[in-house]
Amino acid sequence: MTSRTPRDSRLRLVRNRPMATARRPAVNRGSRPAPRPPEGTPPPSELARQARAGLTGAVAIAHWAAAEHGAPGALSDEAAARATEVLGVSEREVRTDWDRARLIGLIEHHAGTTRPGWRLQAWDRDDSAVLRGWVALLDAWSLACPAPETAEPTAVAEVVEAVPQLLSLLQLSAGPVPISTLLDMLRQRVAELRTERCEVPQEVTEDREHAEGAGGAASADDAQDAEDAATLEGLLDWALDALSSVGALTVREEPQDGPEGPEGPEGAGSAPDDAKGDRREAELTALGNWAVWVKLEQICVAAQSPAGNIEQHAADMLRGCAGLTPGPARAEYRAWLAARPVGSAVVELIDAARGDDALLRGLAFEALRVVGAPAEPNVRAVVDESCLRPYALLWLAEHEGADPDEALDALTREEATWLWVDTAAAISDHGESPLLVRHLESAVQGTVPALLAEVRAVGHPRTVQVLVALAAAHPDPALAKAVRRAAFQVHTGGA
Repeated sequence: MTSRTPRDSRLRLVRNRPMATARRPAVNRGSRPAPRPPEGTPPPSELARQARAGLTGAVAIAHWAAAEHGAPGALSDEAAARATEVLGVSEREVRTDWDRARLIGLIEHHAGTTRPGWRLQAWDRDDSAVLRGWVALLDAWSLACPAPETAEPTAVAEVVEAVPQLLSLLQLSAGPVPISTLLDMLRQRVAELRTERCEVPQEVTEDREHAEGAGGAASADDAQDAEDAATLEGLLDWALDALSSVGALTVREEPQDGPEGPEGPEGAGSAPDDAKGDRREAELTALGNWAVWVKLEQICVAAQSPAGNIEQHAADMLRGCAGLTPGPARAEYRAWLAARPVGSAVVELIDAARGDDALLRGLAFEALRVVGAPAEPNVRAVVDESCLRPYALLWLAEHEGADPDEALDALTREEATWLWVDTAAAISDHGESPLLVRHLESAVQGTVPALLAEVRAVGHPRTVQVLVALAAAHPDPALAKAVRRAAFQVHTGGA
């Protein structure tokens, strides 16, 4: 005979583990030998040395911030003046290095102040940490060197999205590429992006051709095309300057000692971008060549996946990774991120996290952990959204150096309870009943009645479904009855 009152069953306190890190059946994707870098690529130790040499200013400003014992989160004019005096550089260099130190992870914001990041502590001894930091800066090149204020935002976004294709061309070319070639590819890629966003119906095209036949619209279209070409040429210069400033490539004048050809005197002026593009060429540095090669290899690995996750939108990619163990899942995240601009990828992941699927919410933030420092502003921006707040706070705590097992301390009891319900919803939708029962042990509350009381009070939209599923899965009849009673009370709005 069972008691009519809930048992005061003691729960074994277990650290809550994100769903994305729970054990799952391994997916056999076949063995693939580790790829070799392109011939002539320096060893990692030399690449790290080059990265350190290019980021001495960022390291210096990070050490200065550490010596300040809590520099302000935003670099004020007063703080910049102090750094200028101590470091002996201009204020512009101070602000540039400050931004780079943040993007690399050498400094981190916490509670309105800036403190040294874990990467600063590992900078002199860990080559892999240095290279990951440099790659993070490369991914965030458009943040490190913002576009001109006069540039149209849509055009800037198109160029940022097209740059990975230009970098791939430079890497596959294994040598200098004329700027005119890069400009042609940029125009083609931007045209593809515009077509993907809004295809022009055939009848509209035919009407436009008839209008051009009349003679009036043709000149206007020519003027618009010329303006677009000039805009893209200017933005390509910005992108090349930005990539050069972070150490990914170099731009130099093209040698003119060969036989006269299309670039010779007779060919000069034949191309619309002849002003300076035909006489310059770009080439990846050793660091840039290595980083782009790594991203292309990640894409090749993902392309062999039967699911084809790399071509999917964020939500579909995350669903495709749900059955993978953490290691292969992170490889898929890296490949998916390598195939698109980091800014738009972060936005897409956060949009996927806002959906109704709790499992995708957890996986989206696992993918954001792979992104690292470039995702920090976007993650901080969603801290006040109730459905994302616990995930964002955990992400920020780990990003600021907290051990994953201790990151839960960053949550209030109410936030931890909300996360428990959200994780239970993910298990209910995608997991098995025994896993849902085991999830009961990870609650921060010590007893079942305390857990039910706080779950009812937290106001999660899936509370009723979670409690009903837990009641159906739990083998203890008395506990199951108490859980069903709580579900009914939440459903009817009772106390």
